[in-house]
Amino acid sequence: MRIGLYPGTFDPITLGHIDIIRRATALVDRLVIGVAINGDKGPLFNLEERVAMIEAECAQLSEQTGTEIVVHPFENLLIDCARDVGAQVIVRGLRAVADFEYEFQMVGMNRALDDSIETVFLMAEARHQAIASKLVKEIARLGGDTSKFVTSKVDQKLRERLGV
Repeated sequence: MRIGLYPGTFDPITLGHIDIIRRATALVDRLVIGVAINGDKGPLFNLEERVAMIEAECAQLSEQTGTEIVVHPFENLLIDCARDVGAQVIVRGLRAVADFEYEFQMVGMNRALDDSIETVFLMAEARHQAIASKLVKEIARLGGDTSKFVTSKVDQKLRERLGV
């Protein structure tokens, strides 16, 4: 069984994330969505809320693609998380050249820690390349329309959380 790990904070999950998840299902039999527990980032949504949003957004996708999609919170090194879930592949999404520079360093470090786990980069579709959770939260905080960047369910949760 080919197992892939797609890690991130997903605060909140965006259409860009969902695009990468959908495309990654073509590469693996099981896709583990690794939800990083990172208090330093000060997430808007707590871990349980982020996990619930991801599960809700991916349920239908899993049925459509026939790929098992599971959500797995983690707080350890990414490479250790990959080992924990039995992943042979780490899936990373790229939006721009700036993403590549950071990801290039991460791949080098992860390969030094365990060279049996490959990293695969998927470019976000053009219409999703500008989407970043950080920007979506800022737009929502300032009362802007985030419906082009997240699903309607996530959009509603953002508005409820921020009181806008």
